[in-house]
Amino acid sequence: MIRVRGRVRGLGAPAAWGAAAVTYKLACPLAQQTDLPARLLTSAVFFAVGTGLILHARRSLMRELRQLRRVAGAAQHALLRPPPSRVGGLDVAAAQLSAERGAAIGGDLYEVVATEYGVRAVMGDVRGHGIGALGTVAAVLGCFREAAHDEKDLGGVLRRLERALDRHLRQEHPAGDAEEFVTLLLVEIRADGEMLALNCGHPWPYRLSGTEAAQLTAGDPWPPLGLFPLPDSDLPAVGLGSLRPGDGLFLYTDGAQDARDGQGRFFPLPDVLERAARDGPASSREVLTRVATALRHHIRGAPADDIALLVLTNGRSTPLKGGGNRPSGHSAHAPDDSPLAPR
Repeated sequence: MIRVRGRVRGLGAPAAWGAAAVTYKLACPLAQQTDLPARLLTSAVFFAVGTGLILHARRSLMRELRQLRRVAGAAQHALLRPPPSRVGGLDVAAAQLSAERGAAIGGDLYEVVATEYGVRAVMGDVRGHGIGALGTVAAVLGCFREAAHDEKDLGGVLRRLERALDRHLRQEHPAGDAEEFVTLLLVEIRADGEMLALNCGHPWPYRLSGTEAAQLTAGDPWPPLGLFPLPDSDLPAVGLGSLRPGDGLFLYTDGAQDARDGQGRFFPLPDVLERAARDGPASSREVLTRVATALRHHIRGAPADDIALLVLTNGRSTPLKGGGNRPSGHSAHAPDDSPLAPR
């Protein structure tokens, strides 16, 4: 009812302008004359009325557009909420750039939580990009935020994610014609710095240690989640080595490594990370900024695919703390004026 009343009030100005034009045409003697000056004056009156109506409509549309953007921004922020700047002893920084104009997030997802088993992180990429993938992102992230605390091992987390994705696809595509899948990388960083992972078709992360940036690989990954059922046997996590004090772990989606410049050249992600490592020890925010700046300079515009970056740095001189809930802290998410923020 309030919305209807607001729309009725919004029609007041156009109705007044229209009534004034009609009154002038019917009641003003000058409007009845056919000589050139009178016709010019009548045209000027109707031109002024038309201009006023157009400006009023434009202002109304801009108000509604700003309101829709505020609502959409709040919804997207709640879905892919910024992680705290510190989680379980790790410095955290994250950023995302959607390939769809006007969207703050797209088909990429990430989350970091501190659990009693260690710090657990997920990085994923839904088939397709833009806001059309948000339903799948919500299903996967919602499940991870619960399963990361409930499941003792990463294999249990992955099976929960598979079931959640399967339910979502059955609801969205009852006819069973869905061709949607998600690449996923699950990482667990224990209190002593040991790293474990499960990979479903996702790029392996990089470790920044000393002055080197090395991609961590541990065999062939499983197929992307949703393409084929996971095996009924156990899903043992693979070791990725140790995250020592000062080391950083860089997770990303393939939109970063596949980004091209105007000449079709791929973004040199390994070289950029190598330079970031050689520049000396840096916080997660500093590493993220260096990579994001180089990426923005490389593509010089909107990317062809969604891009997500996540940096976890062991900033402690003692073993990592693994338990407890997510601590509070300032957001480490890329602000609107960051190098990776949509323009």
